[in-house]
Amino acid sequence: QVQLVESGGGLVQPGGSQRLSCASSGRIDRFYAMGWYRQAPGKQRELVATITSGGTTNYADSVKGRFTISRDNAKNTVYLQIDSLKPEDTAVYYCNASGSGYVWWGQGTQVTVST
Repeated sequence: QVQLVESGGGLVQPGGSQRLSCASSGRIDRFYAMGWYRQAPGKQRELVATITSGGTTNYADSVKGRFTISRDNAKNTVYLQIDSLKPEDTAVYYCNASGSGYVWWGQGTQVTVST
């Protein structure tokens, strides 16, 4: 059974940066894709960024240019680098992995952008 554990969240000032990590109990190079989603209070969960096993990335329009998804296969970890943080980025960020007909989710990490 695959387990995903997010870390790196916390309180950050507007304009600041944050790097989130998602550690997988399985080899991430065996997943079809991994991604980051987020859910703000009172809103639906939305896709933020994805990366395939081949390294292809995709971003939501709202974060493109500010967020960067990357992976370290040796550490079985996917990262989300967040720059130029805005208050509207405040949300619980979830790691996602898909492959072999299955989908896995982490428990999420809270990112709060505030003065």
